[in-house]
Amino acid sequence: MSLVNELNTFKAEFLSKVDQNAISIMEAAAADLENEFRTRTLLTVGDKAPDFTLPSANGDSITLSEKLKDGPVIISFYRGDWCPYCNLELRAYQNILPEIKAAGGNLIAISPQTPDSSLSTTEKNNLEFDVLSDVGSNVSQSYKVAFVLPQALQDLYTKFGGHLPKYNGSDDWVLPVPATFVIDRDLNIVLANIDTDYQNRLEPEDTLAAIKALDN
Repeated sequence: MSLVNELNTFKAEFLSKVDQNAISIMEAAAADLENEFRTRTLLTVGDKAPDFTLPSANGDSITLSEKLKDGPVIISFYRGDWCPYCNLELRAYQNILPEIKAAGGNLIAISPQTPDSSLSTTEKNNLEFDVLSDVGSNVSQSYKVAFVLPQALQDLYTKFGGHLPKYNGSDDWVLPVPATFVIDRDLNIVLANIDTDYQNRLEPEDTLAAIKALDN
């Protein structure tokens, strides 16, 4: 089953269990966020990717420019361990990780979670790629994908068990929208997918195709 189909199946099941008031809050916030991002100048194909160094779930420091010495890198910004859509996406990437490696690429997933929360994500999903902690959201801000969760969603997420300070070690309630970039060895962005709807994700096979199209 494709990732899109998995996401749609989960979405239908989730919405069948949620009351209409919660759905209305989420839909209103989604519309506001979409409007906000329409006014932003976002990173796109041909732009230089900001370099960064972040801690991994295993305690290592990972620098993008160092990773690029081994080949192109896929960067996936995800919201956190508490987000089932994100876990579906990460598992889908794990499924094609051997193909990404065979094509000469590497994969990095980034969230605002603490390293301990990132380790939980890694273990729960049996991930074998770098899962990095962007505590304070400095990297997601440099990639122009960060936003502040509105108060209505803060209250709703807390009700659902997604109290972000518990995961992120920060009280700012900043999240990245789901975003995927493919970066070549020269820090050029060759694929950029930014979607304000957290229920939508790029098919991992699209990033694999972008890497295969490069002269590694």
